[in-house]
Amino acid sequence: MTLRVGIVGAGNMATVHADGWGAAGDSIIAVLDADAERAAEFAAATGGRVADDLDDLLRSVDVVDICTPTDTHLNYVLAGAAAGVAVACEKPLARTGDGARSAVAACREAGVPLLVGHVVRFFPEYVEARARVAAGDIGDVAVVRLDRSTYLPAGASAWFKDPARSGGVVHDLMIHDVDYAAWIAGTVTRAYARLAGSIDGGDHVLATLKHEGGAISHVQASWAFPVGSFRTSIEIAGSEGLITRHAADPFRSLVAVSPDVPDVPAPPTSGESPYVTQIRHFSDVLQGKATSRIAPEDAAAAVDVCDAIATSIESGQAVQIGENL
Repeated sequence: MTLRVGIVGAGNMATVHADGWGAAGDSIIAVLDADAERAAEFAAATGGRVADDLDDLLRSVDVVDICTPTDTHLNYVLAGAAAGVAVACEKPLARTGDGARSAVAACREAGVPLLVGHVVRFFPEYVEARARVAAGDIGDVAVVRLDRSTYLPAGASAWFKDPARSGGVVHDLMIHDVDYAAWIAGTVTRAYARLAGSIDGGDHVLATLKHEGGAISHVQASWAFPVGSFRTSIEIAGSEGLITRHAADPFRSLVAVSPDVPDVPAPPTSGESPYVTQIRHFSDVLQGKATSRIAPEDAAAAVDVCDAIATSIESGQAVQIGENL
């Protein structure tokens, strides 16, 4: 079966997703973007057409893929659900936890699939670490340490700099590891965080998360690193062992600005792009060949935790999660 895909947005992430749908053997039927010229270029590159409006797009597709700024996600998800169309959405699912839970409820009530792009669940090293934990290789998880440090997105993606739209480094970047920590250690019940500094608008945040089973996660995310750099690391300590994995740029790239780098940073990986792997998986889920690796409720929970982290930064206090949901 070939899925008919409509993509809302024609920027960097839309291009990445289009590559994935193409690799899965599906067809980009239509695209919608506020920038008419960019939409036309995207349509020409993917073989689709420029939709007249959202209703026009939704009438012609099996799945709508939302690749727009974070603050617009909720309305597009609600529109997809109302139209009875399967929804794929870039993370975060919505700008706030309330919005994310509304999105989940709307899709559930409409009976349409909701697939959220938490791509770290598709990076092979993260998948392997989680499999080892699930197999009991290190016993009971005690402490998780995760780091994701890079530079502030620029150029056409300047909306990232507006926290009201993107949620800043917490909701856009740290959310990757917030979700992964929950995937490894279970539901997060408490968060404490500090803003460690801001360099040219690039915030650096440290968060400590307590999980339902008693494990603790230390999560670091930064948009304050030099342009061209991207560092990630995983450390999972258990009662019977330790898993570690560090991916860092060479020292030279951390002390000098690298030329010709993308506006939106992307973590290093080998083999097939995890974004392509993710979209292949989405296609299989929609065709009944696989069970989704991330439940919509997990995606909403990640936004709730990020909301708590942001509140903790503002208040200087630890924040309990779930008490008022």
